[in-house]
Formats: sequence, C-alpha cells, structure tokens
Amino acid sequence: MLKMKRFAILALAVSLLFSCVPAGPDRGDIVLLPVESDPTVTMQVWFKVGAEDDPVGKEGLAYVTGQMLAEAATTKNSYEEILAKLYPMAAGYSIRVDREMTNLSGRCHKETIDDFVPLFRDAFRHPAFDEEDFTRIRSNALNYLENSLRYASDEELGKAALNEFIFEGTRYRHPVIGTVSGLKSITVEDVRNFYTTHYTAENAVPALGGGYDSAMIDGFLGSVANLSKDGEGKQAAPTVGPPKTAEIDGLEVLLVDKPDADASISFGFPIDVLRGDDDFYALWLANSWLGEHRNSASHLYQVIRAKRGLNYGDYSYIEEFPNGGRRSVPPTNVARRQQIFQVWIRTLPNDKAHFALRAAVRELKKLVDYGMTAEDFELTRSFLSKYVLHFAPTTRARLGYAVDDMFYGIDDGHLSRFRRRLETLTLEEVNAAIKKHLQYEKIKIAIVTGEAEAMKNALVNDLPSPIEYATAKPADILEEDEEIAVFPLPVSAEKVRVVSVADIFED
Repeated sequence: MLKMKRFAILALAVSLLFSCVPAGPDRGDIVLLPVESDPTVTMQVWFKVGAEDDPVGKEGLAYVTGQMLAEAATTKNSYEEILAKLYPMAAGYSIRVDREMTNLSGRCHKETIDDFVPLFRDAFRHPAFDEEDFTRIRSNALNYLENSLRYASDEELGKAALNEFIFEGTRYRHPVIGTVSGLKSITVEDVRNFYTTHYTAENAVPALGGGYDSAMIDGFLGSVANLSKDGEGKQAAPTVGPPKTAEIDGLEVLLVDKPDADASISFGFPIDVLRGDDDFYALWLANSWLGEHRNSASHLYQVIRAKRGLNYGDYSYIEEFPNGGRRSVPPTNVARRQQIFQVWIRTLPNDKAHFALRAAVRELKKLVDYGMTAEDFELTRSFLSKYVLHFAPTTRARLGYAVDDMFYGIDDGHLSRFRRRLETLTLEEVNAAIKKHLQYEKIKIAIVTGEAEAMKNALVNDLPSPIEYATAKPADILEEDEEIAVFPLPVSAEKVRVVSVADIFED
C-alpha cells in the first residue's frame, strides 16, 4: 500500500512537471500552466526580439531597452517607488534579453496580485524612458563589458570570445549586452524608437503559471493586446545567416592576451540540430556522458580533473548555457535557431593548457571515431531519466520551458518528449547522431592566457606538452600522458589570431 502511495505521488509530480495547458482558440497565443496548489502566480511576456535585432553600430540596444522595462521608472512610478511597493509583497519582476527572444517575468503571491499586476503591466506598457535611468543602465552595461567581463571572470571571457569567434560576420557575433562602441552610441531616443518598433502585440506572447483564475487570463491578454496601439508590427527576420562548420578551416585559434592570467579554454563549432529534433535527444545523451555540466561522473571531468587534478571542472554543451559558473541545470528562455557544440575547460595554469586542450580534443575524437559503449549508454540513460526531473522544479521554470516550446514548435513539450525519447533511444541512434553532428577537424578555439606568444609558438609548432605532477600518479595515467603530450593539433600560423584583452568587444 505504501509503495502504491509513493507511486501515485510520483506520478502526480511528473504530470505537474511536464504538463502545460494551451489556450483556447478564442484567446489566441498564450501559454497557460495552471497549478492550483501553488499559492503564487508567475506571469511572463515573451517578446520576439533580441540582440540579433540590434542595428549595426548600436550593438546593445536590445539589452538596454529590455533593462529600461525591468529596472527603470514607468510613467506612473519612479524606479525607487516601484521597489518600495514591491518590497512588502516579497514580489518582483526581471527581464532576460537573449539573441532572439526577450522575456519579462514576474512572480507574486495570490493575495497580492491586485497590487502586483498594475506594476508588472506598466513595466512593459508604460515605460518612462527616464534619462537618469538610461544613463545608469547604459553605464552598468559598459562597466560589465570593460571591467567585469574582461578582468573579473576569465571563464566567461573565454566563452564570450569563442562566441564572437564562431559567429563573426553574423548578428550573433557580439555579446548580448552589446559592444563598447555600440553602447556608447546609444541614446534614450534610440531606446524609445526600438521599443515602439519591436514591443508590439504582434511580437508578444503572454504566459501564466501557478494559482491564477480565469479572470486573470483575460485581463492579462488585454494588457498585451493594448501594446499594438503605437507599434509598427513584427519586423522581418535578420538577413545575415548563421555560420556553418564547413566554413571553419581546420583548427582556428583566438588568443586573448591578458597579462598575468592563467589559461581558460573554450572550443567548439556550429551544429545543425535543435531542441525537439529526434537527433537532439540522442546527442544530448552523448554529450551528457562526455561533459554534463557540473557532473563529476562525466568523462571530460574524470580525464582532466579527477585523474589529473588540472582544474576545477570540464564540461561540454549542445545548447547555449549562459552563466555556467552560477547555475547547475540548463536555463530557459535562451532559445535560438542556431546552436553550437562547445567544450569549456575551466581555468588552469598556462603550462598545463596545451596538454589539457590536447586531452579534450583527443577524447572528442575517440567519441566520434568509436562512439559510446553499451555500458556507458545504459548508465547515462539511467542517469538522465532521473536528472531531467530536476530541470524544472518550480512553476516559474516550467513556464519558461513552455514558452521555449512555443519558440521551437514542440506541441507535446520538450521535457515530456525528452523522457519519452530516453525510453526508446538505442545505442545505434546515439552513435549515428554523434557521427552526423560532431567532429574534431574543424574547430574554433578561444584561449584567455597570460602567455599568448608562448601559447601561439607551442600551437603553431605542435610542440610536445609533457606534464609533471606534484604527487605520484598511477603508471597507466603516466603512460596515457605520453600519448596526450604528442597528440597532433595541427595549427598554422595564419590561423592564430592574438587580441589584447583591452580591445576585445570594442566594436
């Protein structure tokens, strides 16, 4: 009897985790996730606009405009007044601006909803575009680019440099927050015009989750519908297409020269697979084995950190995973039409960097050439079937996934499809997906380092990279080290670019 009770509770939890109720045909595009037992209400508006819509020369305009909705005054309240009113409610709202989507989301208790909704509604319907708020927000963005990103987090710097390197020539190139010259050129009038153009009813999809009632649905829909009064409708999609792996010429390297820095390595290439595709779930399983984020059992972690103690962690990704140092599970609302496969080798001493890069590429090559074993496949599938339950533990997270489902056109829900595909996936499907989408001969590599010239010399001349340890290692590790130290990484001098940390993300 106790076992049956536990099963019933688990079944209820899983149904809540992966269910989303679509709106009726009379209500248009709206995402609904009712959870009667939730004493809070989560509301979200997805605007179909992002950093790829930044005008040339004003990179960062989408980001600044978004922040002016979430962290600035409305025509009815100053920003200080908004914060003062939100505080006693223990409520708030925030915005995430990404490449192709911007999401304003808020959460409050049902008892405070009458006070919260007007503040949330005014944020996206009646922004004041106050000059003082604008100056503060733009200044904060510039400070992040010029100081925090360049000098406070080499790991995030390396990942941003890789993104710029892979997507050069496209609208994905610059950081979502913008570039230094782009931000400096933006005026509050630019923000006002960008809002009028893109924050329209045609570009907006409302979403509700938690313990809301029917009246709340209609009121929320009306708030979004009123956006269309001054708008110009949905804009055409950007004309610059995404990059292709075929355009990468062998191994290409970007060295970010940062005096006195240790080495932080990111490398990768574009992949033609998106969430919802059958191959996506096969590839996710393979990637989970190779480098699941913050999973100490994953292969790269074992090879580079656990066995050799070279750094803190080593991970790989088939989807965008921003702010990896501050999160454990995949984020929502960073949906994109183009993803990249990337490996993140966390900071390590410069004299170990060449060896660690070789070790990671060597493991990628082995995975592509030989595929997963039956044992690794079953262990990883078993792990993922339980781990996926942690991807969306809250109403807010589940609503975020539901919005992403609409972006990708996944009618039955990504998380539900994920679990079903895990039940039916075969080793042959996974290894076929690996062969189709992963490779090791056309890769872009970004390295933040305090020894850029020495690193360039070692890479261009394919110098051996023997490694020494402070403590004794088993004979099998030392034997494998000899192979890794001479693993070929052919890089020609013309394919190595060195940029000063003071110049990156300037324009």
